Amino acid sequence: MQISYIAVIILFCLGIYTIISNKNIIKMVMGFTILESSLILLLILISYTPGGTAPILDRQYEIVVDPIPQALALTTIVIGGSVTAVMLAVTIKLYKRYRTLNVDKLRKLRG
Repeated sequence: MQISYIAVIILFCLGIYTIISNKNIIKMVMGFTILESSLILLLILISYTPGGTAPILDRQYEIVVDPIPQALALTTIVIGGSVTAVMLAVTIKLYKRYRTLNVDKLRKLRG
């Protein structure tokens, strides 16, 4: 179980590093997606119960899994996909207008 939390920490740090270190907007969007994936994995790990079953229709089980973090993870996936689509749409508009995806060059064009 500890290795899973280490994977979450590594993915989170990789996502933050990708966002901060890259000057290309597409790579920054990819870093955001990696960061989002680490948070979804964390939500799933929080809800994991060894030997637990889903609390659906049957009350004879002693150990059940909390379904709320799983529902939050599904909501996070949907919202994250939408936000990623918007970020990519804005990136396409920036490229069509300025012919560059470099953040430093876009800052110089601000005036």
